[in-house]
Amino acid sequence: MAVVISKKTIFVLSFCCSSMPSLRLRKPSEAAGDAVLDRCGSLMKIIHRRRWRLAFTVIYFMRALKSLSKRVSRKKTNLLRSPSYIAIDVDVESNVEPREGGDCPSLRDVDPKILSNLVRERRLESLAQLGGIKQIASILMTNLDNGLSGDELDLMQRTNVFGVNKYNKPPAKNFLSFVFDAFKDMTIIILIVCAVLSLAFGIKQHGLKEGWYDGGSIIIAIFLVVVVSALSNYKQGRQFQKLSKESSNIRVEVVRDSRRQPISIFDIVVGDVVFLKTGDQVPADGLFVDGHSLKVDESSMTGESDHMEVFSDNPFLLSGTKVIDGYGRMMVVSVGMNTAWGEMMSFVSHDLDEETPLQARLNKLTSFIGKVGSLVAVLVLLVLLIRYFTGHTQDEAGHREFTSGKTKSGDVMDAVVRIVAAAVTIVVVAIPEGLPLAVTLTLAYSMKRMMGDNAMVRKLSACETMGSATTICTDKTGTLTLNEMRVTEFWMGKERVSVDASREIAGSILEVLLQGISLNTTGTVHLQPSASVPEILGSPTEKAILFWGVSKLAMRMDELKQEWEIIQVEAFNSEKKRSGVAVRRRGEQVVHIHWKGAAEMILALCSDYYSQSGTVNVMTDEARSEFGTIIKKMADKSLRCIAFAYKKFDGSLAQVHGRLEEDGLTLLGIVGIKDPCRPGVRRAVVSCRSAGVNVKMITGDNVHTARAIALECGIFNPDKDLEHEAIVEGIQFRNYSPEQRMTAIEKIRVMARSSPFDKLLMVQCLKQKGHVVAVTGDGTNDAPALKEADVGLSMGIQGTEVAKESSDIVILDDNFASVVTVLRWGRCVYNNIQKFIQFQLTVNVAALVINLVAAVSSGDVPLTAVQLLWVNLIMDTLGALALATEQPTNDLMLKPPVGRTEPLINRVMWRNLASQALYQVIVLLTLQFKGSSIFGVDKKVKDTIIFNCFVLCQVFNEFNARKLEDKNVFKGVHKNKLFLGIISMTIILQAVMVEFLKRFANTERLDWGQWGACIGLAALSWPIGWLVKCIPVSGKELFFSRREEAS
Repeated sequence: MAVVISKKTIFVLSFCCSSMPSLRLRKPSEAAGDAVLDRCGSLMKIIHRRRWRLAFTVIYFMRALKSLSKRVSRKKTNLLRSPSYIAIDVDVESNVEPREGGDCPSLRDVDPKILSNLVRERRLESLAQLGGIKQIASILMTNLDNGLSGDELDLMQRTNVFGVNKYNKPPAKNFLSFVFDAFKDMTIIILIVCAVLSLAFGIKQHGLKEGWYDGGSIIIAIFLVVVVSALSNYKQGRQFQKLSKESSNIRVEVVRDSRRQPISIFDIVVGDVVFLKTGDQVPADGLFVDGHSLKVDESSMTGESDHMEVFSDNPFLLSGTKVIDGYGRMMVVSVGMNTAWGEMMSFVSHDLDEETPLQARLNKLTSFIGKVGSLVAVLVLLVLLIRYFTGHTQDEAGHREFTSGKTKSGDVMDAVVRIVAAAVTIVVVAIPEGLPLAVTLTLAYSMKRMMGDNAMVRKLSACETMGSATTICTDKTGTLTLNEMRVTEFWMGKERVSVDASREIAGSILEVLLQGISLNTTGTVHLQPSASVPEILGSPTEKAILFWGVSKLAMRMDELKQEWEIIQVEAFNSEKKRSGVAVRRRGEQVVHIHWKGAAEMILALCSDYYSQSGTVNVMTDEARSEFGTIIKKMADKSLRCIAFAYKKFDGSLAQVHGRLEEDGLTLLGIVGIKDPCRPGVRRAVVSCRSAGVNVKMITGDNVHTARAIALECGIFNPDKDLEHEAIVEGIQFRNYSPEQRMTAIEKIRVMARSSPFDKLLMVQCLKQKGHVVAVTGDGTNDAPALKEADVGLSMGIQGTEVAKESSDIVILDDNFASVVTVLRWGRCVYNNIQKFIQFQLTVNVAALVINLVAAVSSGDVPLTAVQLLWVNLIMDTLGALALATEQPTNDLMLKPPVGRTEPLINRVMWRNLASQALYQVIVLLTLQFKGSSIFGVDKKVKDTIIFNCFVLCQVFNEFNARKLEDKNVFKGVHKNKLFLGIISMTIILQAVMVEFLKRFANTERLDWGQWGACIGLAALSWPIGWLVKCIPVSGKELFFSRREEAS
């Protein structure tokens, strides 16, 4: 019953839900108006039914009213807002249900700041004053066992009151910001100044109608270049933002409507009960509900490296921290911006524009070429100025341009501005600013396509580095195998028992075995009334064992958990390869300790074993050897062997403290779990081998299982590899001397029974040998190896959040074939960049030489500022877009890795580049000096032919750039529609420039013969490219000789 105490009167308002807290502060508005009338109406019905009980309760309550109200006043709790009056709930009837009509208080009364500060400041006293976690759960209308109802309206209300579990990130740069950045470029600023001066002098000399063309054309061309460049950068920025959002959308497990289910971290609301296990990221601020051995790493929040144990006396869990051991459940009390992590992240902008190693190398190359271009531009400027002021230049009418004392100052300034603009434009063309843009385009395109191929890139540099990988160290479970586990064999004692013949097992032994299966697990079993197959959650191994227990052994997990009390847990990790639990039947003292884990390791801890009939036998050396043989035979069939053992003692005589006892165990049985190889894995391994990439399998399974899987996948070849050298155990590798390790590392194909430290040690050794190493990992303990590797590849399905954060690329389907796809894309990125470098440097060399020679010899530059800006647009933006979007081909996997020290511009590229640039220089200089007589045209038409021929040469050379070594440059061109579209658009725009924009581009219209001559001269670059590729120049011999020297 709720009694409201006001200044004047006391009213009995209504019965309240018994699950609501005993203390509530309510808004005054709730007691006003129609709401009061509605409540009174429903109240009268209840009074008629229960008036005697109500009368008794009121009399009893009035006697205690004074003391209760004083106690409430002293508490001064502020969890709920509005201290205008107090409602005290009296539990009248334990089974009273909340009535329709909303008599129960609303979540809107709860102050999120109180809950937020409670966890952030770790206020144990405040938690106690509020009645503990159960009281807060009641206030938040959460059932700690069954979770939230999952009702859409309830979830929506919680989101409205407490906010969403998202962070307010700094706003992304808009399009205008990119435009502004582009205008900051010094060469662009100089060009704008020149254009404005040219515009001013032109209008002054020729009037607005005729005088704006020269300066206006340059301004329009500059604006076009800037806008296209900014638009490209803006689109790639948006793409990176989208991928960043994808990478932060992790899955968490909550209980809703009595079911354990995975949801997005963004869908978590206050009141959710979340399951946590080793490797998880804490998704929001919360309070510990229950669990075992739960430890978290709070270094991301506090900077402290010590791991914090979370239990009932320290129940606070902070968003963004990592679970490094144990498991448990938490109740969410703050989400999004109400958490400390949310506040911190709102000021942190993820660096999506990180400079990759390749971009750094390209920036150095750009700087060098820019310096050369600037030197050429200065020479051209000096030559043109000297020739002008010495009277060696003529105007269009053939008159001398400058005569000392006669030429007007306006004409002189106009000429100087024109000369400066031409020189500055040479710098614009010379500086290959398209190189960084090409890298950005290639990476963005590759990242998008890799997402479709089940690989999410978290670090841009990984795309490039993966193309250089020489060794891949891969896990077995889920990566090489399907991760669809089923129990296919079961041995009890020395006899094989049918997996579904539970009746063959003695009842007492079956009972103990079912305890070990159902209580020593982190998985859950949920059977819905309408479903015939239970829903099982957990790791693949846990799911396989639980499914076997439920479907074949008639295990009732819920009943066993109610009957038995868990005292202590030792969670599984990849170092000890086993998990243990101490349990006790409720009301009894006898403690059972159950262990489960790698069969040979559990076997080493056993001193007895059960036979199928239920008798206990001593584990003699002979019996231990026989069990070892059984395990080996199971492993040879690619089965993962898991053993169960237990021990019991009187809890009144010995209590469980510290670590669970591991000696003197009794072996219950051994199960064999089948996890078949993935289809296509063998083909992927062969593909890696042909690409010069070694594949090494690192697994926690025993040596026999590891050998069988490696043989099936093609990693181990008994005809070529010596078994004692190719297959080692982690402890063996660990105990090698440094010299022995460095000698053995190249021959090792499989490392079994390995710990995360062994994986890290292998990565370090391989890097010392000069290898570029890619490593797959899924566990929390794999984080050091993933960070140490050149490329860390985490698993998207089985990988923990700690592993994913330590990795560079997330393999979304956990498939080794996807790792090989990443390798192909990495090589494609590097190859595309090399194509564009070859294409752009050809244009740079040709343009610089032509303008320099022409300026020195004749005092005139054939390519004007507007024309050079148009060429710059073609090669920088459109060329980058065309060549950067080439898809990977199978030919890439037939070449050796490029290696760490391979030059960016190799000998093949120099051969192609030099031949094409030389041809273009010869053709265009011939046209410059003999074009008028060859075609019988004036200077303006000749310059138009030079401009047209130069642009068309770049169009045809773009085809040559598609293939660095392959003679057939048209192979696969029909698959790249973007490339064909850009080529077509370039040709169309060039025709418009020549034929229709005469004043803008300073051109003259050409006839069909002149067009044919331009196309014919440009098309000759194809046969020249084909002939040049017949010259045997290759970097392969150089690469392998370097590797031999390094080793």
